[in-house]
Amino acid sequence: MRTDIFARLDREPEPPKIETPRMSRHRVALFGGTLAFYLAIVIAVLMSSWLVTLDWKVMLFRPYQQWPEIHAALDYYVVLGQRGPTAVMVACWLGWRSWRQHTLRPLLTLGASLLLLNLTVGAVKIGLGRLGPHYATRIGSAELFAGGDIFPSGHTANAVVTWGILAYLAATPRARRYLSAMSAIVSLGVGLTTVYLGTHWLSDVLLGWAAGLLILLGLPWVEPLITRAENWIFAARARLGGAPGRRPVPATPAGTETPVPVSAVQQAGDGTAAQSPAHGQAGRPPAAGSRPRAHGTPAAGHAARSERSPVTPAGSRRPPHADRTPRGGTAPARPVAGG
Repeated sequence: MRTDIFARLDREPEPPKIETPRMSRHRVALFGGTLAFYLAIVIAVLMSSWLVTLDWKVMLFRPYQQWPEIHAALDYYVVLGQRGPTAVMVACWLGWRSWRQHTLRPLLTLGASLLLLNLTVGAVKIGLGRLGPHYATRIGSAELFAGGDIFPSGHTANAVVTWGILAYLAATPRARRYLSAMSAIVSLGVGLTTVYLGTHWLSDVLLGWAAGLLILLGLPWVEPLITRAENWIFAARARLGGAPGRRPVPATPAGTETPVPVSAVQQAGDGTAAQSPAHGQAGRPPAAGSRPRAHGTPAAGHAARSERSPVTPAGSRRPPHADRTPRGGTAPARPVAGG
């Protein structure tokens, strides 16, 4: 019996499959609106517009000094936006779903979304090189192209994608609504927490929300690649470890035979067994005119007792009676008494 995790997966009951979202007109419209908002934030920061002025006003207000009593709690809350801990927690949940639903799609979708997040957000961070509030050098400046890496906010974008993927992979519309609201609240709180701690500008958080939402809205375009990757993985597993759910038939040890019952077997005193002359082969009566076989001579077509597997006698174990006449034979003449 197979004991690997794939064999266990193949024996589990299969719940309904996850519905794959499609790129509908509504989703395309949301994607286009979010992309326009993303570009507007970038242009506003590049032009040092009113948004940069608002960034400086919030930074000089120093929220962490205004409400110091919540500082310790928000230090823990902001972990919900860090890549490592959140990815591990969500991967454990999606891994369990993959195990129960006989598919690798949840894990592959999470991996694809995090890969897109690293490529898109990382490229913009490095390209714009904006410094954070704690490292700002000129009041009123956008602090771009100075070797920083905080625009857009990685914490915020990661919170949107990591927790939003649960809503994206939800099995029912009701669960999708609840998980969407939960991920929105968590990502909103993470973004505002980074502003409170002074690690990000307000515009960083706005761009982080847009960046994460763009990845979630554009995931249906990546679904064909995810499906191909899943098929390739299962095909490779079938080539290496056999077809899923296939169980090997237990083989019979070599040199063993199935015992065949033999009727009317008698045990001789010298340890050998001879078949009763009253029965032919396979319990059939001997043909007419046939001579009875000599005692101790093996019958034709039968192996000697030492050459075959021991069997349990199926007939009577009593010794033959001297006066008993074989079936089908002629009774011997007896002398007439009183002659």
